[in-house]
Amino acid sequence: MQEWASQLCENRQFGSKMTDSKYFTTTKKGEIFELKAELNSDKKEKKKEAVKKVIASMTVGKDVSALFPDVVNCMQTDNLELKKLVYLYLMNYAKSQPDMAIMAVNTFVKDCEDPNPLIRALAVRTMGCIRVDKITEYLCEPLRKCLKDEDPYVRKTAAVCVAKLHDINAQLVEDQGFLDTLKDLISDSNPMVVANAVAALSEIAESHPNSNLLDLNPQTINKLLTALNECTEWGQIFILDCLANYTPRDDRESQSICERVTPRLSHANSAVVLSAVKVLMKFMEMLPKDLDYYGTLLKKLAPPLVTLLSAEPELQYVALRNINLIVQRRPEILKHEMKVFFVKYNDPIYVKLEKLDIMIRLASQANIAQVLAELKEYATEVDVDFVRKAVRAIGRCAIKVEQSAERCVSTLLDLIQTKVNYVVQEAIVVIKDIFRKYPNKYESVIATLCENLDSLDEPEARAAMIWIVGEYAERIDNADELLESFLEGFHDESTQVQLQLLTAIVKLFLKKPTETQELVQQVLSLATQDSDNPDLRDRGYIYWRLLSTDPVAAKEVVLAEKPLISEETDLIEPTLLEELICHIGTLASVYHKPPSAFVEGSRGVQHKRLPGSAGSGESVESPDTGSAAGVSDAPPAVIPSQGDLLGDLLNLDLTPPATTGPPPPATSGMQLGAMDLLGGGLDSLLGGDLGGSSAMGAGFGAPPAAPAASFSAPVSGGLDDLFDLGGGVGMPMGAYSPPKTVWLPAMKGKGLEISGTFARRAGVIQMEMTLTNKAMSVMTDFAIQFNRNSFGLAPAGPLQVLTPLSPNQSIEVTLPLNTVGPVMKMDPLNNLQVAVKNNIDVFYFSCQYPISMLFVEDGKMERQVFLATWKDISNDNEAQFQIKDCHLSSDAVSNKLQGSNIFTIAKRTVDGQDMLYQSTKLSNGIWVLAELRVQTGNPTFTVCLKCRAPEVSQCVFQSYDAVLKN
Repeated sequence: MQEWASQLCENRQFGSKMTDSKYFTTTKKGEIFELKAELNSDKKEKKKEAVKKVIASMTVGKDVSALFPDVVNCMQTDNLELKKLVYLYLMNYAKSQPDMAIMAVNTFVKDCEDPNPLIRALAVRTMGCIRVDKITEYLCEPLRKCLKDEDPYVRKTAAVCVAKLHDINAQLVEDQGFLDTLKDLISDSNPMVVANAVAALSEIAESHPNSNLLDLNPQTINKLLTALNECTEWGQIFILDCLANYTPRDDRESQSICERVTPRLSHANSAVVLSAVKVLMKFMEMLPKDLDYYGTLLKKLAPPLVTLLSAEPELQYVALRNINLIVQRRPEILKHEMKVFFVKYNDPIYVKLEKLDIMIRLASQANIAQVLAELKEYATEVDVDFVRKAVRAIGRCAIKVEQSAERCVSTLLDLIQTKVNYVVQEAIVVIKDIFRKYPNKYESVIATLCENLDSLDEPEARAAMIWIVGEYAERIDNADELLESFLEGFHDESTQVQLQLLTAIVKLFLKKPTETQELVQQVLSLATQDSDNPDLRDRGYIYWRLLSTDPVAAKEVVLAEKPLISEETDLIEPTLLEELICHIGTLASVYHKPPSAFVEGSRGVQHKRLPGSAGSGESVESPDTGSAAGVSDAPPAVIPSQGDLLGDLLNLDLTPPATTGPPPPATSGMQLGAMDLLGGGLDSLLGGDLGGSSAMGAGFGAPPAAPAASFSAPVSGGLDDLFDLGGGVGMPMGAYSPPKTVWLPAMKGKGLEISGTFARRAGVIQMEMTLTNKAMSVMTDFAIQFNRNSFGLAPAGPLQVLTPLSPNQSIEVTLPLNTVGPVMKMDPLNNLQVAVKNNIDVFYFSCQYPISMLFVEDGKMERQVFLATWKDISNDNEAQFQIKDCHLSSDAVSNKLQGSNIFTIAKRTVDGQDMLYQSTKLSNGIWVLAELRVQTGNPTFTVCLKCRAPEVSQCVFQSYDAVLKN
């Protein structure tokens, strides 16, 4: 489409004397025959008019492919305008008429040798746009000549053509040596040629992350920086993006590059400015903070960012989203520019909300008075969404700047006195957070809050108020009456309010047992017997059993001291922030998501990280090992530590997903309605005996029997059941898949038995299950959901059980999985907790997946990269294991492991012992390097694993063991 646009624009220049709109107005019948006659006319002018009519018809969607041979015959002309139009037609229809397109090859070859450089460039540009395999091989010779053409316009066009040709037939481009020619163009004397060569190589490198095409070294960088000053603005962006992928050798080189990039900050194009900011933000990491230049650079970064905010609103929004990332990484850059982010009356709402967010991030003790005055003003605006956000912002200020907390609470109380309904409700929600941050400090305002109880109609505000009443029940004389008033319409409340009310009444009972026994019996009965919500029912049973078996333990659990909420609950997670800083000026920086979360297709998406800061102790690779950075610098975190899983699994939404897009990222804070109830988490819940005890506490009877599925899901028996080596199922792709095991026995699933396994087929992880109905009734409405897990495994679509499952019937179901779900570190690492729903109930079980399912197809490292990465990983991260009773040769071992995406990089023999050096890559970007020693005649192999996230080593070894013995 871009080619069309550019060529149509150029064609307009030729037809500027008269309007071309007349070509779009005809709707005559028999038009094709008339056009055919005109195209074969001897008169040049008539022929040109006919081609224009054809292009007009094509543009409005008419099929004029029948005229292909007649239009192609018009290529033999000296008229540049006519030639452009014919080439435009050719690009559009060559794919549907590949045999006819070959007719045009001779003209391409001839045009590539035309004395006019515009025609040579036009020919090579069109060649790149014709995506037909049959004719690509004919175009190699003309392209080779154009790459070495004397005219820079032709060379720069040919450089882009190589990238297009590589997309059609990568092998052909490599065999013809075009990549080497492209690398030579980086040293070209013309800056636009250099820029296009860099753009083409970057494009090719993106689709082949391990190819190391852009071999950046100080000499190359110097050439790029020289070309930078003379390029067009888009050429500058290509070069700056390329510079951002370079890791300097030391702080001196880093400073030198920064000095030469800094002038780009004053460019008129905002894309150039953001690309320059990206380079400087990355290279600043290597500068010592006590360096004078570091301070100077910080001061130079502020003005261009401020200038971006004077553009039109859409550009402002993009700039603000990028600034949001920058101030999270380096707030000192804009700490004196608070006023720039004050909202203007005519700002669109999306700009207002983003400015508000940045104001909070920049808020400090020095400017808090100014910020609060501004926020109080915003809270009286007419835009409801903006007012809500402003009130929340006041609460965030209180949590962030402790010295301002009292002033913030006072401001919130003033706002409550306005009696504006939505302002009051937002104020109560944020005051709840202030209570959590500063316990026993501002509780004197509770009376004022209680006065507004009747006006609360939003679930979040009602839940916040209920939490306050339950948490401070001992200070509120009529707490039982207040909570009882909520209880009257219990079934009409949202789930969030019901869960909070249940917890608050249990807290009240534990604080005032004699006065509230009837109330707690009532709420437990409503939650367990009258509710069909599994979350509420399960929580009710937990409380009931806790209270009936051991009231002292219940008090310790429910009234336990809560951790203080953090100052910034909405900060982006550090490793993700580092990656997003490396993508400033791209869509990733606007979405605040890594490219892998929204870029689909076969292209490898590289995870980028900032280099180690000066003096931090992190080693910075030298140029010869710098290529390892792209591989080994993937975020090594296997993820946040495992928290309390009960709330997560009980709050699963089991409705089939409406879309297969990535779910929203998991938040670190627990939802209001899923508060931490059991210290032991789900493991103790699943493993412990939850039967009613004869020792009744506080006059409680044993609760009614809970649904079996809620409490008795089987705890997996470890990797042994998954890796049962007796009868492995062979896979056509050669990858190992363990045999099916029973995950949910019929006894625990009310007649539903689920057995299953995991497989990786053609790069897709699949959960293969057999569902068997051993009950007497028909089962329908199946849905599935996973709890947060170590590698973000999640269903890529709904569970497809298309027909009802009759009694004694079994059905095979394959569920494709992706790895973009919420992440939480599990124990063991490969544990997966699953909830399956049908028309009978919700059933919970846990299973373990072989980690080999996560080994991706592009896990083969280059030898030099492997060597550099092996040296770079600390010896503390090395683990050694033994694989026993394995009677295979080293070649058989290598082939077998390759089927499961464990790739052999090199092999050497030392004293009769074969040493295999191998690499594999997990779906979350973690690389595992291995040295496998195989001694002929010895059935015991030794495998040594190295990884930046050593916690995966045990699971990787188990996969080695299982694959080799399968």
